[in-house]
Amino acid sequence: MNPRLIKLSLQNAYRSPDLLVKRAAVIKYVAHALTAIGFEQACDISVRLVDATESQSLNLHYRQKDKPTNVLSFPSELPEEILPMLAQSPLGDLVICIPVVVAEALEQHKTSEAHFAHMVVHGTLHLMGYDHELGATEATEMEAIEIKVLQQLGFANPYEID
Repeated sequence: MNPRLIKLSLQNAYRSPDLLVKRAAVIKYVAHALTAIGFEQACDISVRLVDATESQSLNLHYRQKDKPTNVLSFPSELPEEILPMLAQSPLGDLVICIPVVVAEALEQHKTSEAHFAHMVVHGTLHLMGYDHELGATEATEMEAIEIKVLQQLGFANPYEID
């Protein structure tokens, strides 16, 4: 996937001294995830970086879980008949909670960058219809893609915790 085909809206509502998020890195993570599943179209994606309060509020509203979470995925819900009229395929929105990502990285003995990359890849796959909560087969398939993509990006297997 050519990264130039990705139109990224990056909303940095929370800045952390523990994780510097670079626009080019986010695009690279998304591009690798899309390439791994054979998606090569021009596309739009939004990524919003938030604090724990915003994450918890969204998680409660959309998933009925009253706690912050690392990543929330909101796939585009445009009607199929509209998509051919668009220059770029709308993938949807990712909301990534930076304090949760940083805390989980520490707990799992990973760098914050590696865990953030995993959350972008994981969320992108959700936007593309992958869902690990449907069953063991789906979870195994999704995890295998994530492992492959993260290794291509130079990161360790995210499911092997020290």
